[in-house]
Amino acid sequence: MRDLSKVPVTIVTGFLGAGKTTLISHLIRNAGGRRLAVVVNEFGTLGVDGDILQSCAIPDCPAENIVELANGCICCTVADDFIPTVEKLLAMEPRPDHILIETSGLALPKPLLKAFDWPAIRSRITVDGVVALADAEAVAASRFAPDLDAVEAQRAADPSLDHETPLSEVFEDQLACADLVLLTKVDLAGPEGVARARAIIAAEAPRPLPMVEAVDGIVSAEIVLGLEAAAEDDIAARPSHHDGADDHEHDDFDSISVMLGEVESPEALTARIVTLAEQQDILRVKGYAAVAGKPMRLLVQAVGRRVRTNYDRPWRPGEPRGTQLVVIAEHDRIDRSAIEAVLKG
Repeated sequence: MRDLSKVPVTIVTGFLGAGKTTLISHLIRNAGGRRLAVVVNEFGTLGVDGDILQSCAIPDCPAENIVELANGCICCTVADDFIPTVEKLLAMEPRPDHILIETSGLALPKPLLKAFDWPAIRSRITVDGVVALADAEAVAASRFAPDLDAVEAQRAADPSLDHETPLSEVFEDQLACADLVLLTKVDLAGPEGVARARAIIAAEAPRPLPMVEAVDGIVSAEIVLGLEAAAEDDIAARPSHHDGADDHEHDDFDSISVMLGEVESPEALTARIVTLAEQQDILRVKGYAAVAGKPMRLLVQAVGRRVRTNYDRPWRPGEPRGTQLVVIAEHDRIDRSAIEAVLKG
């Protein structure tokens, strides 16, 4: 049994758009009586995920228990951001029963695990488990690599070299660190897609991993929380492409924040985002939009060509109406002027 004096922490990792925020929103509302705290690590300058989770606050997870760490990978800013944040949560009265950490879609979980050995916190918290979310439809289509045919062609041309793309390394590192894999968006993948995604994950994982299927982040808290893995104690069993390095770089990826005025319609904005994905290999777009003539703010979440929009809340009195989008891609694919030209139409 785990030491009851330690607060359990669940690290929620997964590729871009896999549904981490959706899962945590569900857990906040269905925590089985646990008092939760949430740490959100955003890649980019617009705190979309934190804002979404703040709107889910309830008595067992009040707004002050939801903390966002923006502008930087959580595992690269341990001393400056992560440790002080955890200490602040542990000092709360009443103390949280369980802490959820939502990593950036580009984060590597193993360096974060190592942070739990810091003297300031190691006697007070334990990693209950690492939950890796995998978008079943995307994994089945091998979309964790931006151009699988080109990667395979390079590998075939020189079999002595490792030509894995940065995206595939992120995917594999997340699986290698996981205690549980949550297959999301299985409704979009269909039975054949789910079967293929399961096979890919089983082949990539360094050890057998339990896989649970979910739609819209709906899964019992009893499955995700209470794994009692004490993951910080078996880091050596969680291999990484970056083992042996003093730290890791995120120079493979970049993000920009694009500010626009009102857009004419959700359909027009969606079409422009699809064009971005097709022409410039954009991985992720997320943010908010002001739609002409509409009193509600439009939430935008896109993974590649798949774009979802919904009106999430009315614009607040005095709040400037406008459109703010974070665009994420591999470093060499970020061209601000070209991206803005497409989004502005």
